[in-house]
Amino acid sequence: MSGKRRDHKNCVLRNGESQRKDGRYAFKYINANGQPQFVYSWKLEKTDKLPSGKRDDLALREKEKLIQRDLFDGIVPNGGEMTVLQLVQKYVLQKTGVRPSTEAGYRTVINMITKDPFGGIRIDRVKPSNAKLWLIKLQKDGRSYNSIHTIRGVVRPAFQMAVDDDLIRKNPFEFQLATVVVNDSVTREAITRKQERAFLEFVKNDRHFSKYHDGIYLLFKTGLRVSEFVGLTIHDIDLQKRTIDVNHQLQRTSKMEYVIEPTKTNAGTRVLPMTEDVYECVKRIIENRPKPKAEPIIGGRTGFLYLNKNGRPMVALHWEKYFQHICQKYNKIYKVQMPKVTPHVCRHTYCSNMAKSGMNPKTLQYLMGHSDIGVTLNTYTHLKFEDAQEELQRVVKGQQSENLLPSKIRLVRQA
Repeated sequence: MSGKRRDHKNCVLRNGESQRKDGRYAFKYINANGQPQFVYSWKLEKTDKLPSGKRDDLALREKEKLIQRDLFDGIVPNGGEMTVLQLVQKYVLQKTGVRPSTEAGYRTVINMITKDPFGGIRIDRVKPSNAKLWLIKLQKDGRSYNSIHTIRGVVRPAFQMAVDDDLIRKNPFEFQLATVVVNDSVTREAITRKQERAFLEFVKNDRHFSKYHDGIYLLFKTGLRVSEFVGLTIHDIDLQKRTIDVNHQLQRTSKMEYVIEPTKTNAGTRVLPMTEDVYECVKRIIENRPKPKAEPIIGGRTGFLYLNKNGRPMVALHWEKYFQHICQKYNKIYKVQMPKVTPHVCRHTYCSNMAKSGMNPKTLQYLMGHSDIGVTLNTYTHLKFEDAQEELQRVVKGQQSENLLPSKIRLVRQA
């Protein structure tokens, strides 16, 4: 017994354990890569008294148990000394071939984590409670629910990668976001038919904004996504068949580069039939389209319907600004205020109007380019009491008219 190593309290030390001159305990072990590693603590056992002025931590032998458990299960101790920021960067490096908009989103998340103290924490020290508190802090600091949803959408799979790589045992971000932070996102409501008519009439009669009337009318009456709308070229329009071929979208990156991308989903690739009013609108757009000195070519496509003053295709941001300025001008003139109208509100309004008109949900799903009919059906949840009352009266009147028909005609119809 006398040959065994002991600490300052005469307690026997195990293999790998030692005590430094300042009283701190150390444990040496060999990691999975064959490299020596050390962990430290001011306490040997959990029940030991913490020296005055020292920060509390797990006792050395508690840490030893965790290390031995990880080594036995093939988990890399201490998360491979990787921080949250390093983990997210490693995850993003593997996401090749993504769309420019997605790539920009990754950069935004990395820049945010770089500046946040959370990014410097070692990944094995992040517990579910730490992850939740971090997201709560982000919301308290002013970040929206949608922004937090995007951030978590990158961090959660990054931590899952760490689990798969045996760097950590569990993913601390495996929880429902809505149970942690308040969903303060504003639902983009459709405007009423009366508001739509007033908006379009105002644009049509305005000296400055009237030149955008046909484009705005097209957004209201086709349900196109704004990126699909700005990507339209004269080659996508068939005036003889009266169809609009939607097979791509136009985006502009943060580096001001124009790119042609596939539609948002496979279902987004579709051919839209034109109603008479939409046909007349599209015909005017093509007839009034300015002839530039040199047609811009983006991704091999030319003939974009709308060009800016520099002869480049207009993008979503242009139209979003037009809508913003139109609403501001309208609300300065009229007491009855116009709610916020955006290109996406046009799309939502179109979908709601078609739903209210009784269009078959599967047909509406096709026209909207929704990959999931659940997205289309959600439109029906925006219908109000007046819509239900009107629909009920229409059905009842139809039944009453049917009952008034002579019995022979009813029998023929039933047959």
